[in-house]
Amino acid sequence: MDNKQIMEALAGMPDVLRAAFAGLSPEEACISATGDFSPVEQAWHLADLEREGFGIRIERLLTESNPLLSDFDGTRMAALRDYKSRSLADGLAAFENARAANLESFKRLTPEEWSRAGKQEGVGKVSLDDMPALMLQHDMSHRAEINRWTAARAAQESSSNPSQMRSAA
Repeated sequence: MDNKQIMEALAGMPDVLRAAFAGLSPEEACISATGDFSPVEQAWHLADLEREGFGIRIERLLTESNPLLSDFDGTRMAALRDYKSRSLADGLAAFENARAANLESFKRLTPEEWSRAGKQEGVGKVSLDDMPALMLQHDMSHRAEINRWTAARAAQESSSNPSQMRSAA
């Protein structure tokens, strides 16, 4: 995947979330059908990581010499911040805004700035040039979780409504 394709995929992630979670009630948004994050937890985890993980890493790589970049413990943050008590719509909007800000930061980088580097806990040496691919890798893991959630939810719905299955046959 080239850089343009990576940037397009990153820009599309908010739409992926909105499509996957469209029409959920507040109660449904809090259900984890697979043991992974529920939809509201997905949205807020992605929003917080985008701001406090990737956004801060991008800023520090730009402004500091060889910074040590902290890891972001998403599971711990979900519990501490009680994501399930929050609004799915607000989480989706927060993620969309944070992602747009990070993509805008990338657009403003000069060719020389892309090579600015530091060390990230649990990863090792990273540069600004690595950030889009790391973000996409994280997005892809969440897309897989969302796909599992969607499949599990569909299976639960069809097993709880067998008449739907008969009419579809």
